Amino acid sequence: MPDPTDVLGTMPRAIGVKTVKTGDLRPNPHNPRLLFDREPLETLTESIKKVGILVPLTVYKAKGSDKYTILDGQRRWMCAQTAGLQIVPINEVAEPTVAQNIVTMFQIHKLRKDWELMPTALKLNVLMNELKEKRNEHLAQLTGLDVAVVVRCKKLLSYPKKYQDQMLFTEPNDRVKADFFIELYPIVTDKAVKNAENFSKTKTIDRMLDKYQTGGSGIKAITDFRAIKQHLTAATKAKQIKRVQKRFREFLADDDLPIQHLEISSATVQRKAKALTRTASKLVDEINKIEAMDFYGEEEFWLELERLIEVVQRKLKEADRRKV
Repeated sequence: MPDPTDVLGTMPRAIGVKTVKTGDLRPNPHNPRLLFDREPLETLTESIKKVGILVPLTVYKAKGSDKYTILDGQRRWMCAQTAGLQIVPINEVAEPTVAQNIVTMFQIHKLRKDWELMPTALKLNVLMNELKEKRNEHLAQLTGLDVAVVVRCKKLLSYPKKYQDQMLFTEPNDRVKADFFIELYPIVTDKAVKNAENFSKTKTIDRMLDKYQTGGSGIKAITDFRAIKQHLTAATKAKQIKRVQKRFREFLADDDLPIQHLEISSATVQRKAKALTRTASKLVDEINKIEAMDFYGEEEFWLELERLIEVVQRKLKEADRRKV
């Protein structure tokens, strides 16, 4: 596959700096930033009223359009309108391709305040389709985003449109944060959940959203999804899939059931046993490596080893009695 950066060529060629009427500009249809919260805009508007626009907007004129399209500076332009400015300074560049447009905007904004993630994901999706490029590392290189951010964007793109729209609500109080859907992703893609009888992705998401928004005993924070995933994984490893599927259905249906309802004791014991086995194995290896005489004077070390031996022997005796 060719390097996607070869497709883009160079950044749009500069044409010149000048001033134009505020009404001669329009938003960029490929702007990855769709959401502009009110308070930051009000602060910028007050600044523009006092000192004007100090940094020219970067714009281009598309074929067949009588207006300039904004590559960089939409917030300044919006605030200029609110402040009543009749003209604004611009730096005109040549019209870019769709891919150049999106990449340019990513590169221009990458060091500024983070955008909401869902709008970024939507424009990343356009870029992936334009360039037929899906590789995380290459997309990160093109956009200036971290690879981890690209992965998070792809997770958001896996959700049906109605949930994507909920992340795009204009009012911050109405908007569902992208983090909710990112934390939920490992659950709705979990094999035990997906393979359950009568599984519905949308119904599962809706119920999880209800439980989270009502703030009952079920889900109090989005980090609770990690505990749910741990219970699902532990049950799967312990071959208790049917049991955990049943408990997961009950958890979804009942707002009063806590996350602990998903815990299956045998699965929990198995998980702890494996963790302790790894710890014990590492400890044995470390103790085997030491030269006893080098630690001769470390009294506390030898006392702790003796205490460890006593605890292990006691637990072994308890286990032997249970076998009888």
